[in-house]
Amino acid sequence: MATGGYLVDSEIDSQPECWLRASELAQEVAGVLPARGERVAVAGCGTSWFMAMAYAALRESAGQGVTDAFPASEVPLGRSYDRVLVISRSGTTTEVLELLRQLKGTTPAVAITAVPDAPIAEVCDELIGLEFADEQSVVQTRFATTALALLRASLGEDLTSAVSDARAVLNTELGALPTSEQITFLGTGWTVGLAHEAALKVREAAGLWSEAYPAMEYRHGPISIAEPGRTTWMFGEAPTGLAAEISAAGADFVDSGQRDPMAHLVLAQRVAVAAAVGRDLNPDQPRNLTRSIVLDEV
Repeated sequence: MATGGYLVDSEIDSQPECWLRASELAQEVAGVLPARGERVAVAGCGTSWFMAMAYAALRESAGQGVTDAFPASEVPLGRSYDRVLVISRSGTTTEVLELLRQLKGTTPAVAITAVPDAPIAEVCDELIGLEFADEQSVVQTRFATTALALLRASLGEDLTSAVSDARAVLNTELGALPTSEQITFLGTGWTVGLAHEAALKVREAAGLWSEAYPAMEYRHGPISIAEPGRTTWMFGEAPTGLAAEISAAGADFVDSGQRDPMAHLVLAQRVAVAAAVGRDLNPDQPRNLTRSIVLDEV
């Protein structure tokens, strides 16, 4: 489970319980989150943007309405939406606050945050607090997945299997994964967002070369870097023949098998932390990063 003594270890380990609480909360906030048929934009920065990507793909595939995901700084304000949903752990991120100020009085905006009394509360129309999933580590783990768990449950998903799978991966041996020279994460549909998030965790925590792509795009160039000592990691079912191509190139291939892809992200988080420790880095305090990006001016 834990690699020893870091805040992020306990935060990773707590995710199954956080997801259960989020599933219960989803019923309480059902009237606040996007309703079936609404045209919705979902926004965030960094990790929160990747969770927005996953939710957007899930909501559309569930037939609940057009759902677009954007970095908070790139939301097309001239496009018409019935509701905008933003995700922000700290509730202080400059781009998110500026987006909400611009939307004020024009488009209903809902915010999901770990800090309900943060400035975000003053500029959104509705707020959902996930205080129980807040974190002390700079690297996001449980807040991000708990926000996604809440959103998945709001779409009617039963997260029982996801919780069980997450508990299982907390006890999975990591083997040689943390010593990989390079890792490329792949996804399809909603798991593309998870692949991007896994790659970000590896870059943030360990400073390790990592990339992410939709699985079918991997053959269009990126597979050229596959070689011994490197890993290609698939979230969800791999396209036919891809695993064999990667193996032929000499790289290791990892997939989530029958596990829930969100639970498999927990395994990637653990690998990121272990890789950081192996490089004598502090995974709680990555280089050049802070808990929230607050700019002097936008």
